[in-house]
Amino acid sequence: MKKAVFLDRDGVINEKAPEGRYITKWEQFHVLAGVAEGVHLLNQAGHCVIIVTNQRCIAKGIVTVADLESMHRHMVEVLAGAGATIDGIYYCPHEMETSCSCRKPAPGMLLEAARSRNIDMTASWMIGDSDIDVEAGRNAGCKTARILTTGRTGGETANSRIKPIPADIVASSLLDAVRQILRW
Repeated sequence: MKKAVFLDRDGVINEKAPEGRYITKWEQFHVLAGVAEGVHLLNQAGHCVIIVTNQRCIAKGIVTVADLESMHRHMVEVLAGAGATIDGIYYCPHEMETSCSCRKPAPGMLLEAARSRNIDMTASWMIGDSDIDVEAGRNAGCKTARILTTGRTGGETANSRIKPIPADIVASSLLDAVRQILRW
C-alpha cells in the first residue's frame, strides 16, 4: 500500500480568494511560495500527492467543470515544470447544504482516492488551512497538518467553531508542514 499526502487547494497551494469570492480563472490563480519545493520533497520521499478541494462555485454556476479542470491542468503543468508532481485531484462540486459524502469535512474524496490508488490512510496525511480540512483528514483516518496564516483565525467557514480542531502538527506554510511531516 502507498502513503499519501492530501492537500487542500485554496490557502495551501494557491492564494485564497477574499471571503465570499472564488478563484474562477487561471489569471487569478497564484501559487504560493514554497509549494513546488514542498510537493517535490513529498515526491522524493515516495508520497502520492493528491489535492482534495471543495468547489461549490460549480454548484453556484460561477465556474464550469470544464473551466475548473482547465485551471487544474495549468496548475499541474506549472508545478511539474518546477519538478513537482501532483498524482491526482478530487473536487466536490456541491453546495454546502447538499448532503453528499464528498464535501469536506466528509472524508469521501480522500476515501475514493484511497480505494482507487491503494493508499494506506493510517500512513497518510491531510494538510489544510481550516477546521474542515483537519476534520476531513481525521474522518478518513489520516494524520493532520494545519497551516496557519497570519491575520486569519482558525475557523473562517460558516461552520466555525469557537475552538479550532487541533491538528497533529501546525505549520506556517506547505513547505514548513512537509518538512515537519518528513521528520515525523
